[in-house]
Amino acid sequence: MASLQPVSIMKAGAEEERSEMARMSSFVGAIAVGDLVKSTLGPKGMDKILQSVGPHTDTVTVTNDGATIMKSIGVDNPAAKVLVDISKVQDDEVGDGTTSVVVLACELLKEAEQLVSQKMHPQTIISGWRKSVDVARAALEKFARNHGDDPVKFREDLMNIARTTLSSKILTGHKDYFSNLAVDAVLRLKGSGNLDAIQMIKKPGGFLHNSYLDEGFLLDKKVGVNQPKRVENARILIANTPMDTDKIKVFGSRVRVDGVAKVAELELAEKEKMKEKVELILSHNPSVFINRQLIYNYPEQLFADKGVMAIEHADFEGVERLALVTGVALGEACTIILRGATQQILDEAERSLHDALCVLSETVKETRVVYDMNNGEIADMVELGITESFQVKRQVLMSAAEAAEMILRVDNIVKSAPRQRMPDQCM
Repeated sequence: MASLQPVSIMKAGAEEERSEMARMSSFVGAIAVGDLVKSTLGPKGMDKILQSVGPHTDTVTVTNDGATIMKSIGVDNPAAKVLVDISKVQDDEVGDGTTSVVVLACELLKEAEQLVSQKMHPQTIISGWRKSVDVARAALEKFARNHGDDPVKFREDLMNIARTTLSSKILTGHKDYFSNLAVDAVLRLKGSGNLDAIQMIKKPGGFLHNSYLDEGFLLDKKVGVNQPKRVENARILIANTPMDTDKIKVFGSRVRVDGVAKVAELELAEKEKMKEKVELILSHNPSVFINRQLIYNYPEQLFADKGVMAIEHADFEGVERLALVTGVALGEACTIILRGATQQILDEAERSLHDALCVLSETVKETRVVYDMNNGEIADMVELGITESFQVKRQVLMSAAEAAEMILRVDNIVKSAPRQRMPDQCM
């Protein structure tokens, strides 16, 4: 009787890793990612240089922000991709702790690897993890402090949280200055937590401590020629409309004329159409007109004749934020001007300050705080003012445990066969 051959149910080219091999692959991938970002953690954390090299791009990013590192590295290991995802979720949810959540999940998996090698079943380990998470969460809730009802103490809590967040960032040398700046910006939101009302503008030059907070919305654009430079109690009209049709633009068709005079008639007709458009805009009685697209000379002149300030080519983010904050009676809008020696320093400062703003806005919603470590020595964290957001710690704990559990439960990795290309697609 002939021996039975194993039956393959997958297409040619598909790959499968089973049991111990699959679990080992998951451990190796996840632990490698954790070890990559571990050195960026904490006040003594180091930076990474991320270089993107291609035919059209050659950019360099210097950062120790976990979320930035995780989404910039290309990973092929499925377990590593899980850790990349939890880092992104941590960044989206609370804005900080993106490195901590990956490192904690990595450490859990390191311990699990040793237990699995001793023939302990993964489900037994997971059961222990779940009990541990409950104990850790209860400990967090027990030691949390809440000063939400005391504005003075709560502001001090916010300052301490901002200092703790910035201690591992490029702004650590000026953490008191930037902590005060971030707290002022978040408290202007009056509890709404809408960070869209806080704009950051990066201006190369000067030093980090030359950065400042402006109570209002700054649009980094120039006013049109011969138009008013200052308008009080402005009526602002924001638009995204072409204002350059004082040129002949006939798409998809051909115009044949029998003389230069006919071309002049076409230009005059276009000019009249533009004049009608400007008059329609002015019928709304604005004192300031801000357009995302270009405003050519003729409409700019028409606005100047009516004493209307016109700003052209406002970037999309600026237009969106401006539309959001204008007309708001609460006066929440503010702008942070960042100064620095290089573009890389400015980019990292923006990421650092964004993390602090996110944590502070979450703390305004969930006002409980917990206490961390600074020098690794026994001390009173209350006296030292080393405070972290309860919400960030809880999110790190829950996300890391869930991600580690998901990876540990894997006993099979199936990679589908690559899509076959047609011969003409390979050209």
